[in-house]
Amino acid sequence: MAELPANRSEAVASAVDDHAAPNARLQTHNRSIPLPEDKVTSRWEMLKLAYKTLGVVFGGLVTSPLYVYPSMPLKSPTEDDYLGIYSIMFWTLSLIGVVKYACIALKADDQGEGGTFALYSLLCRNMDIGFLSSKRIVPNSRISHANVYQSSQKPSSLGKFIEKSVIARRVLLFIAMLGTCMLIGDGILTPAISVLSAMDGIRGPFPSVSKSWVEALSAIVLIVLFLLQKFGTSRVSFLFSPIMGAWTFTTPLVGIYSIIHYYPSIFKAISPHYMFRFFSRNGKEGWLLLGGTVLCITGSEALFADLGHFSRSSIQIAFLFTIYPSLVLTYAGQTAYLIKNPYDHDDGFFKFIPTPIYWPMFIIATLAAIVASQSLISATFSVIKQSVVLDYFPRVKVVHTSSSKEGEVYSPEINYILMVLCVAVILIFGDGKDIGNAFGVVVILVMLITTILLTLVMIMIWRTPPVLVALYFSVFFVMEGVYVSAVFTKIPEGGWIPFAISLILAFIMFGWFYGRQRKIEYERMHKIDLERLGMLLSDPCVQRVPGLCFFYTNIQDGLTPILGHYIKNMKSLHKVTIFTTLRYLLVPKVAPGERIVIKKLGLKGVYRCVIQYGYADSLNLEGDDYVRQVTESLQAHIEDSSEYVPTVPLEVEEEISDVEEAKLAGVVHIRGKTRLYIGKNGRWFDRFMLGFYEVLHSNCRSALPAMGVPLPQCIEVGMLYEA
Repeated sequence: MAELPANRSEAVASAVDDHAAPNARLQTHNRSIPLPEDKVTSRWEMLKLAYKTLGVVFGGLVTSPLYVYPSMPLKSPTEDDYLGIYSIMFWTLSLIGVVKYACIALKADDQGEGGTFALYSLLCRNMDIGFLSSKRIVPNSRISHANVYQSSQKPSSLGKFIEKSVIARRVLLFIAMLGTCMLIGDGILTPAISVLSAMDGIRGPFPSVSKSWVEALSAIVLIVLFLLQKFGTSRVSFLFSPIMGAWTFTTPLVGIYSIIHYYPSIFKAISPHYMFRFFSRNGKEGWLLLGGTVLCITGSEALFADLGHFSRSSIQIAFLFTIYPSLVLTYAGQTAYLIKNPYDHDDGFFKFIPTPIYWPMFIIATLAAIVASQSLISATFSVIKQSVVLDYFPRVKVVHTSSSKEGEVYSPEINYILMVLCVAVILIFGDGKDIGNAFGVVVILVMLITTILLTLVMIMIWRTPPVLVALYFSVFFVMEGVYVSAVFTKIPEGGWIPFAISLILAFIMFGWFYGRQRKIEYERMHKIDLERLGMLLSDPCVQRVPGLCFFYTNIQDGLTPILGHYIKNMKSLHKVTIFTTLRYLLVPKVAPGERIVIKKLGLKGVYRCVIQYGYADSLNLEGDDYVRQVTESLQAHIEDSSEYVPTVPLEVEEEISDVEEAKLAGVVHIRGKTRLYIGKNGRWFDRFMLGFYEVLHSNCRSALPAMGVPLPQCIEVGMLYEA
């Protein structure tokens, strides 16, 4: 992976450089960035939010009993085998679900946002160890210091090592990218296996129904589910939470019935010695069965990734008081049934349902499987948006479906791509065991990556005592490492699916990342400074025409080379020209009062404007409102500048008047439409990667429509960049 210069922040994630002060003025409104817990203002609202998490966050986790036992290649299981399997599942749920995710991972949020990229940006922003530089973010702003743990302390030894080591920084970026791609793969496989496993229950009363019919019905259900996504997480969760609530409370009741009826002493398997006896008795076969037992914790990664949609407290309450007890009792009931009916494991869930309530439970299971798909779909939307705004993924349309929760997003393009891939997985790999094998690979790799990143957060940001860090890392890395070794044996049997998906996604991410960086390198090498701009404007042939122009540029300590190309060909520049840069910072949210930063550039009618957004923010400025906010900030800046620099009042009034007149004369937005030109002497790698980038760039969306800029006011200036 090509190394990036330290100042890549100029391209994507930095804000005002050091020499923007003191003239740069932050238009503040005394609104601080809310802490994650500010999302919930009362106990009632917290409980209501916890109820809504059932329909979004925990769908994949709580419906795992549908496919865990059917995914295990059990041959001649005995009572001790089932007790050992239950012991493994109980401790997996307790350690990974309760301790790791509910108690530790949720506290590693990045101002309310969770997931792999949130952990990565938290590390970068606090320790300056990533390619997106964080220590250059708005030096005089609260933004750069928000949510910085132990910021007054010196960097740890590990932090210093990673800052200095190019290889370590590359590895960290690769880990973050891999976790992101795997989570997206999870968003494809969760709907497929959940719905297919539920619909397979129809073959119990009707054995004549073929697998093909089950696959077709599952595909139809998934298509309807994806078509509902445009209505937003809040509406979907309100609709789905009663369904998931019914599932969460009925399955443990059936489990209790099975425990009493078949094997009342099942909870003795909580003792870890049953687990150790299982491995000592079964050896390699027991190790291979871990590929199935790991599915009992599937969906727990959504517990962390969906944090932006809810709050930490609401997720913890729902998990600890409903989801965890429900799963413990449901698996206990299934295991109790299977101890007395050891060869029914292939139909593990529906076989243990008593006949009188079979059809009601089938309906609830089918509806719950649909809800299960929602958790990872929502998480996928969040992760894709984070990747887009951090410039690691081609721009796609992102719609904010809630006016009060900025973490609730929906992407039409991603939604339909996920739909096609989910249906393809079902129709091509209809065998639940093959999909289960693929699912296991995704689940455990995402968890292992989270463990690694959380360990770094503990060491470098939280400054956790070394003994506790060692205890955390040894327990979870060893535990998940053993699971990884088991699921990797399933790669030929369907486990290759997530690797293929992740490889394609990683290639897209790297191709976009590489091409964007090459463009920024060209712009920095050929940037236009103020002296050069003054020379261009002093040419008698160049006219200052009426109007207000927003000229978009990616670099901060200079002006884009497109400006010189434009002036030479158009022989003009608007009387008031604002060189505008959109900056995505390595923070989830930027306070509204700190979004617009204005600076004079020393030439008459020429200014710089930086519009700052975090990766969890939306570009909610629209058209006239956008122009109004920028011009108001500009006029306030002109007035404030006169306090520091002796200025004749008439000159200030004239400058403000010029801005108003230019605005009334007409507003135009100019941006570059650049292409990379590769000469014949270019390396084959550059030819291939940059050619791929151009394909992506020509098919992705522009950033300007996202701001509501009217298309008749947009002008694109074409220019070739020689890479």
